Amino acid sequence: MSGGFPFGFGPTPGGDPNRPPGGGAPFFAELERLLSWQGGPVNWELARQVAVRTLGSDDRAVSPAEAGEVENALRIADVWLDPLTVLPAGATTAAAWSREQWIEATLPVWRTLCDPVASKVVEAMRTGISSGLSQLGGGDLPPELAGALPPGVDLGRLMGAGGPVMQMMNQVGGMLFGAQVGQAIGGLASEVVSSTEVGLPLGPLGTAALLPANVAAFGQGLGVTDEEVRIYLALREAASNRLYAHVPWLRAHVLGAVEEYARGIAVDPEAVGRVMRMIDPSALMNPERLTEALGEDVFADADTPEQKAALARLELILALIEGWVDHVADTAAREHLPSSAKLREMVRRRRAEGGPGEQIFATLVGLSLRPRRLREAAALWEALYDARGHEGRDALWAHPDLLPGADDLADPGAFVTGAGAGADVDIIAEIEKLDGASPGDETPPSSDGPSS
Repeated sequence: MSGGFPFGFGPTPGGDPNRPPGGGAPFFAELERLLSWQGGPVNWELARQVAVRTLGSDDRAVSPAEAGEVENALRIADVWLDPLTVLPAGATTAAAWSREQWIEATLPVWRTLCDPVASKVVEAMRTGISSGLSQLGGGDLPPELAGALPPGVDLGRLMGAGGPVMQMMNQVGGMLFGAQVGQAIGGLASEVVSSTEVGLPLGPLGTAALLPANVAAFGQGLGVTDEEVRIYLALREAASNRLYAHVPWLRAHVLGAVEEYARGIAVDPEAVGRVMRMIDPSALMNPERLTEALGEDVFADADTPEQKAALARLELILALIEGWVDHVADTAAREHLPSSAKLREMVRRRRAEGGPGEQIFATLVGLSLRPRRLREAAALWEALYDARGHEGRDALWAHPDLLPGADDLADPGAFVTGAGAGADVDIIAEIEKLDGASPGDETPPSSDGPSS
């Protein structure tokens, strides 16, 4: 964070920049407001503030010309995709977002993803502090601390589960995690080119969006025209929107898989205890310092059968989604864009490596957003397309039980010919049996093309 102020606080506008932040009422009023947060384990108002402040002065408003270019690119993308998939256009709105607009639009989904993990971390922090203070309350207080306590004060009661110290720690834990989440989301906002680039349905249903500033940064140094870059990325965004809009069970399935994985994450209490043993209070109030202190080992490896299974299911569905998007978008791009091969490889390399924002998120939540089997999944969808056409390929999205399994990614030819894990499944019969009974409550948007 710039300026050395915790949680994005800064001097009062128009005031003396050399005046300490604690010297004015506005700072304390803001601190009191943040400490009164009652909306769950993460202080999401603070997360939003930190995310926006992380952007610094790099963010800018989207110009009318840029908005028109994005709308046109998404319209072209849908026209090119129409003959390549049975899924109709999935977006009713085409949007060009600034980085701050991406933050505001995606916060509701981040809340769903992060709250289960935050509950565990805040509980671990509270337990660590309670244990440490309870030891102090056992009569082993240093003389200088014992002498500073008012007569008759029961330290054990103050530190009990319902005591004021633990209540305060709930609020402080929410602030700490909120600051961390905000930093991660702000980092991602500076990297992502669309609402679905990280593979999760982060934006509102029915909205296809590109971030013109990040699209321009993506294309720098590639030797490809801005229009070609923009249309290629629009193809991926439009394809993702078709999938999430017209496969009724998919959105809830993906978010449920993330939540199931997050619920099983084990937090290493010793790693959290390292943070709790920091002596310098300013270190606890600094998001970058807290990231360094926690480190990547705060989350224990998935070591139970249930947790391993949850992780495998999550990685599989994310790989299948991104593989389908990669295959369909590239099929459309090959017919129209001379640099499609270069752009496809750039996207794949970018997803494999991940940017700083993704790395912060992985450290914070214990979940990598990078699909490890993207290339294998794309090859499987392409093999299905070659053998069955786009109707037979897309029929597998009728129900999650029809999708390829992890073993099928290793041997797509066997799956396509019926010798793999899905050999005993009669796809047409299954679709007819499941017609009208697909899981999920979401109502798909109109299949009309996106409009501004």
